[in-house]
Amino acid sequence: MGRLARVVELYYDVLSPYSWLSFEVLCRYQHVWNVDLQLRPSYIAGIMKDSGNRPPAQLPRKALYMVNDLRRLRQHFQVPVQVPEDFFSVVFEKGSLSAMRFLTAVCLECPEMLEKVSRELWMRIWSLNEDITEPQSILTAAEKAGMSAEQAQEILGKISTPRVKNQLKETTEAACNYGAFGLPITVAHVDSQTHMLFGSDRMELLAYLLGIVRNVQAVAVLWCWCVLVPVLPICPLPGLWRSSLAAEVGCRGGSSPSVL
Repeated sequence: MGRLARVVELYYDVLSPYSWLSFEVLCRYQHVWNVDLQLRPSYIAGIMKDSGNRPPAQLPRKALYMVNDLRRLRQHFQVPVQVPEDFFSVVFEKGSLSAMRFLTAVCLECPEMLEKVSRELWMRIWSLNEDITEPQSILTAAEKAGMSAEQAQEILGKISTPRVKNQLKETTEAACNYGAFGLPITVAHVDSQTHMLFGSDRMELLAYLLGIVRNVQAVAVLWCWCVLVPVLPICPLPGLWRSSLAAEVGCRGGSSPSVL
């Protein structure tokens, strides 16, 4: 009997580009790593307020670093992220409340669509420089994700209901209770222990906590390969690294180490 999947929760907001990066990596590896990935739409503004944190873009040096960082990460992760043209209006004036309530409603009503709809909203704001606040913008994203126009309209009509509002509030509070001061956070439940990891650059540590890798060399190889798989799925590892990774990585479902 195979090992039961460990639960990994991703708390995210589509206003956060780093959440998108974590989302894509976890979606790529949830089956390879044998994890039960649970997506948790949250409200980043509420978390920032609760923790007393400030958005990095409000500090000029951090803002400049973020722009350059996202440009590098776009290539590294093979995710088409780019800064919106009117960044400050998008992030600080328009925000993401309607979008995150919509995703919360999707999670409640048709959770099988949550991954695709989340991705389409990220694509609009962080790749296509398009709106995610107006009702028609949200409907367009939902329909592009595969929802029927009727289903999308029905769910949109529920975003102001107490059920949806309370669920988004509860999910955001849960993130705060884990110690969140921003997003994304990844919460791994392993062997009766809970680990909260902040940011999109903790995947090698997550793999270690999940028992996927057990030495430093394997962690390094795995991290490098995380971003190459979607681009070069057949490319073999160098001989020494391949043998080490084969010994140290817990492949699931018959996956070959060469295509981890």
